[in-house]
Amino acid sequence: MMRSSILTVAFATASAAATLDWAAAYEKANASLAKVSQNDKINIVTGVGWNKGPCVGNTAAASSINYPQLCLQDGPLGIRFATNANAFVPGIHVASTWDRALMRERGQFMAEETKGAGIHVLLGPVSGPLGKNPTGGRNWEGFGPDPYLQGIAMAETIEGMQSVGVQANAKHYILNEQELNRETMSSNLDDRTMHEIYLWPFADAVHANVASVMCSYNKINGTWTCENPYALDTLLKKELGFQGYVMTDWNAQHSTAPAATSGLDMTMPGSDFNGGSIYWGSKLSQAVSSGEVPQSRLDDMVRRILAAWYLLGQDSGYPATNLDADVQGTHKTNIRATARDGTVLLKNEGNILPLKKPAKLGLVGSAAVVNPQGMNACTDQGCNTGALGMGWGSGTASYPYFVAPADAIKARAEADGTEISLSASDSTSSVSSTVDGADAAIVFITSDSGEGYITVEDNAGDRNNLDPWHNGNDLVKAVAAANDNVIVVVHAVGPVILETVLAQPNVKAIVWAGLPSQENGNALVDILYGDANPSGKLPYTIAKSADDYGTSVVPGNDDYKEGLFVDYRRFDQDGIEPRYEFGYGISYTNFTYSDIFVDGRPTSGPATGAIISGGPADLWETVLTVTVTITNTGEVQGAEVAQLYVGFPESAATPPKQLRGFEKLALEPGAKDNVAFELKRRDISIWDTEKQSWIVPAGTFNISVGSSSRDIRQTGTLEVP
Repeated sequence: MMRSSILTVAFATASAAATLDWAAAYEKANASLAKVSQNDKINIVTGVGWNKGPCVGNTAAASSINYPQLCLQDGPLGIRFATNANAFVPGIHVASTWDRALMRERGQFMAEETKGAGIHVLLGPVSGPLGKNPTGGRNWEGFGPDPYLQGIAMAETIEGMQSVGVQANAKHYILNEQELNRETMSSNLDDRTMHEIYLWPFADAVHANVASVMCSYNKINGTWTCENPYALDTLLKKELGFQGYVMTDWNAQHSTAPAATSGLDMTMPGSDFNGGSIYWGSKLSQAVSSGEVPQSRLDDMVRRILAAWYLLGQDSGYPATNLDADVQGTHKTNIRATARDGTVLLKNEGNILPLKKPAKLGLVGSAAVVNPQGMNACTDQGCNTGALGMGWGSGTASYPYFVAPADAIKARAEADGTEISLSASDSTSSVSSTVDGADAAIVFITSDSGEGYITVEDNAGDRNNLDPWHNGNDLVKAVAAANDNVIVVVHAVGPVILETVLAQPNVKAIVWAGLPSQENGNALVDILYGDANPSGKLPYTIAKSADDYGTSVVPGNDDYKEGLFVDYRRFDQDGIEPRYEFGYGISYTNFTYSDIFVDGRPTSGPATGAIISGGPADLWETVLTVTVTITNTGEVQGAEVAQLYVGFPESAATPPKQLRGFEKLALEPGAKDNVAFELKRRDISIWDTEKQSWIVPAGTFNISVGSSSRDIRQTGTLEVP
């Protein structure tokens, strides 16, 4: 049995013990609603203001029902502003593990720290931005541009978090795909694209019973998201059956009655950052008194917020808020495992890796060492100085420690008797002396991004381009001119154009080390020396040219003309050859695929089931099982991520193939095992804009299983009558 299956059972048991179901939570919420005053109701839905409580978001207590001052705190990789907490691996690197068990464990461990600090709501995980623009500043907070991978990672993270009794928050809902003008622009798109791409992972979040959703800054088709009745009420609450509450992003509210009647439940932080622009509090009270906002709508807001609090069992024995509590525990085990297993080996010419006790190594690049000013010297990680572990902005956390690549390599070198020569600079002038006579030269290059309130090296959140920072291309060229065996290590928030790097014949290996957080160097050494076999796969496409993506950050409104054809979907549709395709990653061993078997007889037609959390019930029923056999034909133990892609009948007008399953399987040399992919009805459905429902189209489906989106090893078909 796969490790992920074993862990899932264990966590499911913990989850069942820790939480109520929504029906029971609503029963308790209704009982409490009858006991609170009108003033308490207003307080429960209104933030107390920026910097007026211990957390980034706070509401007032309601003593009549023992409801506390609710504490809401960033963020998606751990506790922002904490002093004794871990900085977990960012979402995009988690996605590159393709490991459900690590995703869920990470959610659980983050929540254990969150609960230990007395925080009720941890503001994460992120599936908006999805990442349609490869330069988008906050893409790294989420799980990449494929909605299926995003959705699985969202669900695993949420279930891991809420098993501990912490409220998860799915954000940023929805279509906040860039930092430039995020607070004024409109994201304009069609109904089908909304459903099949951007809403998809939020459906997974709702199906996982996420307690809360955060609405985003942008407009959708001309209407602010946080007062958009179609987005909040029609899609989220009615179509997806979301039973929790919607809060604003910080200062994303623009009205009183329109926001309330559209489906907004909580305003955060209650004002703008200067104490102005207060839309709820006394203004909401007046709007209810005047009949502009129905009393029933205010009661619904309160009921939803209380139900989420009861759902997670936070009404009994919850710790007091203390952001200075030491909550690290032994959670760094997940950080190292995730950092290691999310590392992707892109190139390994002549099997230069793994390293085997070299006599001398030359290390080059400022990203080899920790920031000389200190690992947390830059506010909200707002710089790209020294080794890179995460992007910048409100989605960051402070490092409790940071193991830089050079430190970890030096420790290994000392044990092996290897001489180390280091140039912790991005200048090309000292390169030749550093790598002269070295058995191999390791050069470190980076690319960074973050939230738009911080500008780093002229990048105002979004990246200006997809080139390596700090003249990384020239640095690699200089090292490759001075040494015959060059290993390039890339720490990056997303795709980087590698054509110049690959044009150097002496570049023998490329290690895509992503964003590994505080265990950066340790995880890298695990891979470089073969203590672990690389098993990461790219969660996005690395193109030959930035133009190949067909999307970019825009100065005005964004019309989403690419529709369904985002990332690999576009490359496949338009016949564009990627440099490294979505799902790509090589290993120190080899895997073969055989014996595909497709079992299931789904029928065409619309989804008709009752609405549950996540949408119509029958969408979530398994209708198809695909099995394949995978054999490790190499000489070392390794793990393979088998990926299943579905090609729809031609009449469906979909991308040529779309990810609809993945499993990570660890195998000893010579061993083989079966992988079973269980496809739900939603996995073979498309959104019918006329019927306003999900339908399974009739015709021939092509089922492909392989090692990446372009490396297909087994194929089958499914006929749907």
